[in-house]
Amino acid sequence: MKSEIHPDYHEITVIMTDGSSYTTRSTYGKAGDTLRLDVDPKSHPAWTGGSARMNEQAGQLARFNKRFQGFGIKY
Repeated sequence: MKSEIHPDYHEITVIMTDGSSYTTRSTYGKAGDTLRLDVDPKSHPAWTGGSARMNEQAGQLARFNKRFQGFGIKY
């Protein structure tokens, strides 16, 4: 590698939204810095499946069932 053209690559600590942490190597900050995440795979709806979407679907299903509760197969 050529000297003085690459950023410093060092260890930092990453703290997730739930408080858990891990050590990784990065060019962020300086050696020993801490990176606190606001959004991570444990909390973001894009990775967790989006609980808001599930609630919306449940509401749509409840409205459908209420609207068509009188219809059914009569024997």
